[in-house]
Amino acid sequence: MEVWVYNQYTDQRDTVKVPDDSATIGRDEANEVTLRSPFVSRRHARIFFEGGSFFIESLGLNGIVVAKKTVPVKNRVKLEYGDEIRIGEFSVYMMQPSAKRIASAQRATSPRKRVIELEQKMHSELLERMNLRVTGQTGTADAQLVTLIKRHLKEIIEAHLAKVDKEMRKYLVKEFLWRNVVTELTRRATGKLMYSYGFEDTDSVVVDSAHEETLSRIINDIVGYFPLRLRIHTLKEDVAMVENEWASQMKKISPRLSPELYDYITRRMLSKEIEDVVLGYGPLQDLLEMPNVNEIMVVGKDRIYIEKDGTLQNTGRSFFSNQIVESIIERIITPVGRRIDRSTPLVDARLPDGSRVNAIINPLSLSGPALTIRKFASIPFTIDDLIERETINESAANFLRACTVGRKNLLISGGTGSGKTTTLNVLSNFIPEDERIITIEDSAELQLHQEHLVRLETRPANIEGKGAYTIRDLVKNALRMRPDRLIVGEVRGPEALDMLQAMNTGHDGSLSTIHANTPDDTMLRLETMVLMAVEMPVKAIREQIIAAIDIVVQISRTTSGLRRVTHISEVLGIDLETGRILTEDIFLLRREKGSYDDGGRLCHTGYIPEFTEELIRKGFMGVEVFT
Repeated sequence: MEVWVYNQYTDQRDTVKVPDDSATIGRDEANEVTLRSPFVSRRHARIFFEGGSFFIESLGLNGIVVAKKTVPVKNRVKLEYGDEIRIGEFSVYMMQPSAKRIASAQRATSPRKRVIELEQKMHSELLERMNLRVTGQTGTADAQLVTLIKRHLKEIIEAHLAKVDKEMRKYLVKEFLWRNVVTELTRRATGKLMYSYGFEDTDSVVVDSAHEETLSRIINDIVGYFPLRLRIHTLKEDVAMVENEWASQMKKISPRLSPELYDYITRRMLSKEIEDVVLGYGPLQDLLEMPNVNEIMVVGKDRIYIEKDGTLQNTGRSFFSNQIVESIIERIITPVGRRIDRSTPLVDARLPDGSRVNAIINPLSLSGPALTIRKFASIPFTIDDLIERETINESAANFLRACTVGRKNLLISGGTGSGKTTTLNVLSNFIPEDERIITIEDSAELQLHQEHLVRLETRPANIEGKGAYTIRDLVKNALRMRPDRLIVGEVRGPEALDMLQAMNTGHDGSLSTIHANTPDDTMLRLETMVLMAVEMPVKAIREQIIAAIDIVVQISRTTSGLRRVTHISEVLGIDLETGRILTEDIFLLRREKGSYDDGGRLCHTGYIPEFTEELIRKGFMGVEVFT
């Protein structure tokens, strides 16, 4: 076997070949592994093979640390290949001989990993044949080029097909069938097909009508097995129902998959995944189409995470290289007039469907290109959806509806991913159709359906550092556009001052979101943001806030992924003793005894806000809201 030695102080690395059954480690030259250091005993540890396993025994007075656990002197522990052994300033590793280690690593590589490695080789060969860059902007390739790409890809796949082993084929077939099932569920529920980028019906392989008919019957049988509702609003639940029993469905349909069908599906799947890289969004393409995936997070080329059902999961997918990740980022942001490079290494943008995109690359990101996509809800939430999901109850929902219609200024506060924008979208649906609305956002993602709507979006500086238009610029301009309602997607800086001034100059009924943990924190954050814009007495700032903001809606996300409104508070005035802004809870999430997360219900606290009589008199709400 081999022992790898790494000196933490000098950064020196050595490899020592030792007998396979026993080896000693210490300061003396007589040891098989010599560590020259005053912190190492003359004979510090012994590795030996016994009863079919390796063990290490601590012989030195200072002991050893194995896999981050201390082993006292005269004690032994079981040792696995690759475990770190800390002795003094050295990290020592027992490793298999190189040839065995390589063979073992090959056996341990997952089928998914082997498929990705093969696809990477075929992708490189395709680029070399056609003298292409890594990728091109999606949708820009003409029909002739696409046909040429597919023809070369067909030849390359045929040349490499023998390298696809049995386990790799099983993986490809399982993925192909799953994606087709989700496609069929989506089609039946929404009338739309997934893979709307236009090359899913690839002709890079010869379409076999008999195989296609067999696949169609299999997909229909799987879908028909489940009691699915197949409605737009139930699509996530339908997909989750099938996914939970997917393993059993694969066993059931396995006898119907002939070797010829396996080969056919393998070709189709390999072709599609490489086409995704060349013409689409690579391994993100299917994730963007999956109805039960809420967020996609890419960290370098090898880690792609998703948020599904409120939990983070590592998909196991990966890009071929960091260069391809950066190319996909460029492909996403170029159509909306954004750019990213070493001089502008971070960007906010959106996909054509409205999904929010944030990307950051080297030199700011040390973990490789990082891409985060908050998927756009193709079916906007309504207040009934929030009530059904227990985000809010009916009484609180009726109160917020009355506040919106009654032109109260609302600020929605919460953490990242807590549902601020969704809540803002829902409340904006209550704005009457005869009012002029102007929305201002960094990346347009609000879904308002009123007819008289003007949507404004910021613009970054060009390559010369000119031409930037910030939220603050747009807020100032919006005030000249005769708005009835001003909706700022999120305030996070000096634009807070302009928003407050707009609310104080006749633009009642405005809405916005802010990052904060409690209503009191929201007030403090607003003060800080205003100070970014102008130096003025804090008391004057607080008076501006009190005059502008009527209601703070606090929302948070639980560890299980459930979004809950925790406070609905009125902004009252200034505390004479502390000088801070006072807020009073109208509705409060009261935790049940012993519950610290999802438990509890939103209750009226007994406090009646000052403007209640006005809302009741105008017919916007009834007294039953507080009962």
